Amino acid sequence: MPELGNESGNEPGNEPGIIVLGRIVGPYGVQGWVRVHPFGDDPLSWQGMPLWWLSPRATGAWQEHPLKSFRVHGDGLVAAFEDVVDRDGAEALKGWWIGAPREALPVPAEDEFYWADLIGMDVLNTAGESLGAVEGLIETGANDVLRVVDAEGQERLLPFVDAVVRQVDAATRQIRVEWGLDW
Repeated sequence: MPELGNESGNEPGNEPGIIVLGRIVGPYGVQGWVRVHPFGDDPLSWQGMPLWWLSPRATGAWQEHPLKSFRVHGDGLVAAFEDVVDRDGAEALKGWWIGAPREALPVPAEDEFYWADLIGMDVLNTAGESLGAVEGLIETGANDVLRVVDAEGQERLLPFVDAVVRQVDAATRQIRVEWGLDW
């Protein structure tokens, strides 16, 4: 089954080389910690990155922030940065994007993909009909969803599961799906 690895880039137009990994959803406590919403399957692998890149927009202006600590807390994740020491600093980061240069991330395993790599791929059904191109991805909890938009602007939401996604071909930038034009 194709899987989305510790990835992301669910926003088009990322700075070249930066992969969006998640988003800061708010402060946690009074000592500068933040709550993190990851976009990937293995966010704990981010602990190995001594620097995180943060931006108020997913499209750039990335700033390096040395990571102090990162851990699972309840059903979520929390992080602390060396240069954020109080709740006011953490509050200022609410809504900021978390990213990393591609070279700082592990190479995805076979049948795993970074969201950023899927954006822009052409989506064809098994009959060879074009459904459009991937404009973004949505994380639903149950499974990820491809947001595909055709030339006329029609949007289709396709679950990223084995029953629908038959093949992702990175070389040709095409995704083959089991999905009808009239669905």
